[in-house]
Amino acid sequence: MDTGAPRLDAAALGAELGERATLVQFSSAFCQPCRATRRVLADVAGMVDGVAHVEIDAEARLGLVRSLDITATPTVLVLDAAGRVVRRAEGEPRKAHVIAALGAAVDNP
Repeated sequence: MDTGAPRLDAAALGAELGERATLVQFSSAFCQPCRATRRVLADVAGMVDGVAHVEIDAEARLGLVRSLDITATPTVLVLDAAGRVVRRAEGEPRKAHVIAALGAAVDNP
């Protein structure tokens, strides 16, 4: 069943997907909230087996940024095991929100 959600693979990300889910962070060099977001996402990925954290330099990957309509950094995409985007958020996330979003990705059929 195709939900119409964007789907990303290892080639598009430049990194392997997590076995269960992937946290994709779009950042830019001078983005202060991006640093805090990196710590939160790395912590959560380290706590949950099968979850990967991939950080993408938005300025270096403008084609991908445009195709996904990324308009601010940080933007976080939560992908399920198949690479489908199941959640999306702009700004610095709270750890509890990331964990809740991961639940949706892992439980996604």
